Amino acid sequence: MVVLVKLLGLVLLGASAFGQDQATRKADRVISIVAERFAFNPSKITVKQGELIEFVLTSDDTDHGFRIPSAGIDVAIPQSSKGEARVRFVAKEKGTFAFECSRPCGAGHNLMRGTIVVK
Repeated sequence: MVVLVKLLGLVLLGASAFGQDQATRKADRVISIVAERFAFNPSKITVKQGELIEFVLTSDDTDHGFRIPSAGIDVAIPQSSKGEARVRFVAKEKGTFAFECSRPCGAGHNLMRGTIVVK
């Protein structure tokens, strides 16, 4: 399951967000994000334009999702102690980009959001 989640994230981005060479190149930064009811930690991330970011996503409780709508990214984050998901993101343009939980996780699901600020 963990391997499938990792591959899904790489395939999603490898095909749509950047070229084949970037799918295998070393990330400029690795950022860990922990999902828990009903928040991401950290929920605000600042990156530089052009950076290749690898997000390492884990959960402190149940299954969650990680979606960046503007980048076409949507992966499952396995429940606590069941592994991690890895997603690569290229900060192509300056601005603020929202991310959110994409798997219903309880009454506060709609509050589970964050932002990526690209400078």
